[in-house]
Amino acid sequence: MNVSVAIEKRLRSTRREFALDVRFDSDADVTILFGPSGAGKTLTLLAMAGLVRPDSGAIRCGDRVLFDSARGIDVPARLRRIGFVFQDYALFPHLSVAQNVAFARGRGWIARRGAATAVAGLLETFDLGGCRHALPAQLSGGQRQRVALARALAAEPELLLLDEPFAALDAPLRSRLRGELLALQRKRGLPIVVITHDPDDVAALGGRVIGLVDGRVTAAEQTAASEHKP
Repeated sequence: MNVSVAIEKRLRSTRREFALDVRFDSDADVTILFGPSGAGKTLTLLAMAGLVRPDSGAIRCGDRVLFDSARGIDVPARLRRIGFVFQDYALFPHLSVAQNVAFARGRGWIARRGAATAVAGLLETFDLGGCRHALPAQLSGGQRQRVALARALAAEPELLLLDEPFAALDAPLRSRLRGELLALQRKRGLPIVVITHDPDDVAALGGRVIGLVDGRVTAAEQTAASEHKP
């Protein structure tokens, strides 16, 4: 599925001014936004998800227009069918693993099939059944990431956005979870856009790499994953 982004967004504060002008198209299974901190990677993902409104431009996912300033189109975030895993995972600290995943029960297939059955299936998929009653503070970093992924997938999104999903993990766990992410992508056929500033992530995940610096695309290339061979 083609993902097309051509947006501009200007942010002003008392300390600095930042101008985002990002344009890229990708048909890859995995698209990587790569660049240093402050390059505009997270802002781009937030705009794609409908959590930040661009000043101008257009965002398309397949044949769906999610945003088009010229045509007055701005699909609400809840209707975009986009899953988002934040860098800090944004789990609800007062809810259990199962309750966090079930938060999406009002949307998508989880509502049609029933929350209990759907949640049980997702917990099994992500090997979380043994900690279904645990709170996020009682989980490891890898477990918290799996909970965030399960919750993002609960509403059956058409596109998955990941903001620095491996940044807080140690090297062995990063390597293992990269492989799990690629396996998940192949199993579900779900396009993924992932942010990273780690060259190891780029080499491991492959796909289309979009380089960002100071709010602008500086390079775009296709790479092949060097880890987790099928």
